[in-house]
Amino acid sequence: MPSLGEIFREWTARKPSFGISIFTNEYYWHIWVSVRRVLIAFSLALGLGVPLGLLMGWNRKFRDYTFPLFELLRPIPILAWVPLAILMFRSEEGPVVYLTFLSSFFATALNTLLGVQSIDRDLFRAAHCLGSKPRDVFRHIVIPGAMPYIFIGLQIAMGVAWFSLVAGEMIAGRFGLGYLVNSAYTTVRYPTIVIAMFTLGFVGWLSSALIRLVGDRLMQYRARVISAG
Repeated sequence: MPSLGEIFREWTARKPSFGISIFTNEYYWHIWVSVRRVLIAFSLALGLGVPLGLLMGWNRKFRDYTFPLFELLRPIPILAWVPLAILMFRSEEGPVVYLTFLSSFFATALNTLLGVQSIDRDLFRAAHCLGSKPRDVFRHIVIPGAMPYIFIGLQIAMGVAWFSLVAGEMIAGRFGLGYLVNSAYTTVRYPTIVIAMFTLGFVGWLSSALIRLVGDRLMQYRARVISAG
């Protein structure tokens, strides 16, 4: 095992012994490839998981039809999807993005569903008594009421997205931080393994922090709207 001093010297070397440092273009290329894949997968999970969770929580009949299938697929481990993903997607990016999307999608949809179910039922009854239309109930009660859970789900989804990305890149990728970890292991570049791991931790923390920042801003706006009337 390399010492922390060796890792730091390698990480900051202008001419690294194992080819990866903050001064090499390859290092930033691997980071960019992984970030791009996570952004694509996370955007898909956000665009599909949040509406699905809102609909399952709001419409009981829709939930009765979709939730059993959702719960059937959710416990399947990501690694079990790898052979099928490689068969379904002929491109290099497709399997990795798909595996990353799956874990994010389930986390996002489930937390959104729990958010809708946590809303006080009296709010729905009051809205119906006051003559609110279904779209108004969905817009003014369902979405704002589920928002705290949605952002908790997005933070969880971002974390599992990075976890799944590394697994996908190790098996089906040719670039990225996960690929770098596996490649460094097979070529006995142990300092590079730790560099890639620390980089994954930092980039993952930064992405989750951005989600928390956006969520806090929206929650403050929501609180001001509620207090204003």
